[in-house]
Amino acid sequence: MIPKEEKNALAAYRLQRAYETLEEAKGNIELGYMPAAANRLYYACYYAVLGLLIYNGHSSRTHKGVFMLFGLYFVTPGIISKEQNKFFRKLFDIRQGGDYDDFFYLEEEDIIPLVAPAEEFIKTIENLIHNEN
Repeated sequence: MIPKEEKNALAAYRLQRAYETLEEAKGNIELGYMPAAANRLYYACYYAVLGLLIYNGHSSRTHKGVFMLFGLYFVTPGIISKEQNKFFRKLFDIRQGGDYDDFFYLEEEDIIPLVAPAEEFIKTIENLIHNEN
């Protein structure tokens, strides 16, 4: 069992990484690098979810495991909305396409509308962590 102070520190670090990565996404949008922006948007949300999982004593070494734990402990009980979970999965799918598909094109109009929901997603996670302290 991880001591509470260590869980708090790890969760805070993951939230910090989430916000830094969100800023990286915005910078990539400004530079016109939409696949890189999609990657950074997904990872910003992913780092926030990792922080929430760690804070609550859960961890996974795979993305699939993170989705499973997130769904089991936060979506199914209604702590996180199904809509936000769908958004998180959508970011994963877009990131996968941008990173691995040869003919997957992303334009500004595909990515810019995802920034505000990503910010909201991270804030929701941050509020859960802070309200549990």
